[in-house]
Amino acid sequence: MAWAGGAVAYVPFLTILLPIRVSAMVGADRVQWLAYMTFWGAVASSTGGVLFGWLSDRSGVRRPWIIAGLVGAVALMLCVPFMRQPLQLLGLIVLWQLALNMMLGPLSAWAADHVPPEQLGVLGGLLALSPALGSASGALVTIPAIAGPNRSLALVGVLVCACVLPALVFAHPLDTSLLAKVEQHHRTPPGRAARAMWVARFLVQICEATLFAYLYYYFRSIDPQWNASSIARLFSIVVCTAVPAALLIGRWSDKRARPIAPLIVTALTAALALMAMAAARGPEAATAAYVVFGFATTIFLSLHSAQTLRVLGCAKRRGRDLGLFNLTNTAPSLIMPWLTVAIVPRFGFSRFFAVLAALALAAAFILVIAARRLKNSRNASQNA
Repeated sequence: MAWAGGAVAYVPFLTILLPIRVSAMVGADRVQWLAYMTFWGAVASSTGGVLFGWLSDRSGVRRPWIIAGLVGAVALMLCVPFMRQPLQLLGLIVLWQLALNMMLGPLSAWAADHVPPEQLGVLGGLLALSPALGSASGALVTIPAIAGPNRSLALVGVLVCACVLPALVFAHPLDTSLLAKVEQHHRTPPGRAARAMWVARFLVQICEATLFAYLYYYFRSIDPQWNASSIARLFSIVVCTAVPAALLIGRWSDKRARPIAPLIVTALTAALALMAMAAARGPEAATAAYVVFGFATTIFLSLHSAQTLRVLGCAKRRGRDLGLFNLTNTAPSLIMPWLTVAIVPRFGFSRFFAVLAALALAAAFILVIAARRLKNSRNASQNA
């Protein structure tokens, strides 16, 4: 629930509320300004994830950093209505991303501290609740009868606190000495498999980040009658239906000891869906293709987040290492805006989605290599 609180913070804000505010503020230059905000926000997010994860390692505590990040992120979000110029809004987004990652960096390490390897698949399935609740909050805060433009931000803040505070109050650590013994026998040494996992997620995240930031504009280009509320509801339906599937697949991967196989299948499915989106000419075909894409990438990213723990190194550097791995979530936003600006205005979304499909396909092939290396490493460890 606490990790889902992070998604509740950024999903409705970055996918719906921020694009609407940017459109109202700068009009025709909205794509370029949204690209600037996405780029510099990603720089702040990348820096904050590594920095605050490392600081939580050094301090030996996670909870105070999570509390400070929660307070800062909510307070800065409530300041958005007071921004009058796009540069002011850009600066606020940078500070907000730093505060949000002050919460998320230590929070991810805090969870990883206490999850045994044989439950990583189930953990991945549970992490699918994060985008589901994030998208559900997006659908909620865009209902006109419930919240207006400014009240939506306050409602998001309330929802974030409701998700995160129970963990801060009631969560208790497990016996870390016992977990450390289990970790010594099950954890795979980092190496080429870790790099392959990093690159594969990076490529899929470029695809997901593009749809995340430009989903509103894409559907409006297909059908101008689409509004923010209908797009938010579609996004919510897609990720919510992926939750039970992710749980089942995660449990299956634990029982069969095949952690990478679901990642390969979902990456291939995402590539096919992007090809369909590139070929779509009407709202029905575009919607169907996006549903498949969103379903596959939600499962992929959730399971990948958990299976990443198999290839991390020393537990004492877990916050820092997870911050570095988190660059696969934030670094694509450094590339995606400029790629979008270079291709979409000249060639449209269809050509762009064809490029993204090639990236997802490459990720699937890289994961095949990672699966083989993990298997060889496990066999060598058992023989030793």
